[in-house]
Amino acid sequence: MLKGISPIISPELIKILMEMGHGDELVIGDGNFPAASMAQRLVRLDGHGVPEILDAILRLYPLDSYVDAPVKLMQVTPGDDVVPVIWEKYKAIVEKHAGKVQFEEIERFAFYERAKTAYCVVATGETALYANIILKKGVVVE
Repeated sequence: MLKGISPIISPELIKILMEMGHGDELVIGDGNFPAASMAQRLVRLDGHGVPEILDAILRLYPLDSYVDAPVKLMQVTPGDDVVPVIWEKYKAIVEKHAGKVQFEEIERFAFYERAKTAYCVVATGETALYANIILKKGVVVE
């Protein structure tokens, strides 16, 4: 363990976050997300939910300020009677760490295609539906 880094961040994940460069994308998938079949690199954090992982990552990970929407969400499929209330938690966590940031909703199959090109996919135990999120890494300026 290290001081100042959440114990949720595994050694494997800290290595990957350090390897990532400006513009690389990280997917945090909910428990239903087909992470193993999508990932170039897969980190399993099954015992945790997306909000706590998102909070731990954004303490270390700058979002890309050179794009309109550095945060992507999986759009609700038309006909699904689901309101992803977890998105409000995401917005609060992102704002806490990065200020006001625009989110973009991506159609489900387009989200899957985007995830296949991501630097890493983090698999979680999140049970909320439509809880998948993509983060585009920015530049560290500190």
